[in-house]
Amino acid sequence: MQDSAVQVAPGGGTFVGLGGLGVHFKVRGEQTGGGFAIVEHPMEPRIIVEPHIHRDEDELSLVLEGTIWARVGDREVEAATGSYVCKPRGVLHTFWNPGPAPARILEVISPAGFERLFEEFAALLERSPEPSEDEVYGLCGRYGVTFDRSWLPEIESRLGRCESYDARCHRHAR
Repeated sequence: MQDSAVQVAPGGGTFVGLGGLGVHFKVRGEQTGGGFAIVEHPMEPRIIVEPHIHRDEDELSLVLEGTIWARVGDREVEAATGSYVCKPRGVLHTFWNPGPAPARILEVISPAGFERLFEEFAALLERSPEPSEDEVYGLCGRYGVTFDRSWLPEIESRLGRCESYDARCHRHAR
């Protein structure tokens, strides 16, 4: 591990915003020899990360603040501050903040590499005109991410309409 990975001060690391979901980079894969990366995701109320599958990564989320809900495979859980949620590779999963308060999770991604998607996606969103669906799907596909929106109608029937960091890695208001 490089010296820069020994400590990350509070508030340290770079940040990109993806609408109501932020990404605060804490430990990058380059710092761990590719073993893992750590990011924090601040989430505004009424944000859902649409259901997706990672081909190559396992994720472990620790709720640092607030309460989120998650569905991993056929299991749905309410995860309050201090809870862990395991999202293994190859398993469809989603998480959301039903509100009314913001939430914040720490995400361990193993192996590292997937965290770079967030930076590339933020850069894509900054361009004008807005990226096409094909461009967004292409970016996500390069990182081995596939999507299945079949859970959304049922979740939204209980939750009401949410703003999505959506299945195509594309934020939009529905």
